[in-house]
Amino acid sequence: MATNAPKNPIFTLPERVAMVRAEAEPLAVGHATIEVAAFDTLLVKFAAELGASVIIRGLRAVSDFEYEFQMVAMNQRLNTEIETVFLMADPRHQAISSRLVKEIALLGGDISPFTTAAVAQALTTRCKEKK
Repeated sequence: MATNAPKNPIFTLPERVAMVRAEAEPLAVGHATIEVAAFDTLLVKFAAELGASVIIRGLRAVSDFEYEFQMVAMNQRLNTEIETVFLMADPRHQAISSRLVKEIALLGGDISPFTTAAVAQALTTRCKEKK
């Protein structure tokens, strides 16, 4: 069940932003651009500041939907001009969560099937440093 429990990130915000930028760079082909930006405000407020009219959210399982549905209702009350679209995860990836991948890495397991090679290397290295 999805919750809004506090996260315990292994990487700092600047480290996470840098990793996402590195992973997104090869996806920006032709005239496409991908901008990675951190924010510390409400998502709907940040989207409005960027001039966005749509927020795309991913759902791994039906259990995620209830929490996300509540969030959409609140976002609609905060800004009726921004729509939210949900995309369902590929069934092969539905059971993967950052918490589980982090736990596998902390216990010395192979996380290569769950993330990119660069992120797996960074996470494995960081987990070894924590021991």
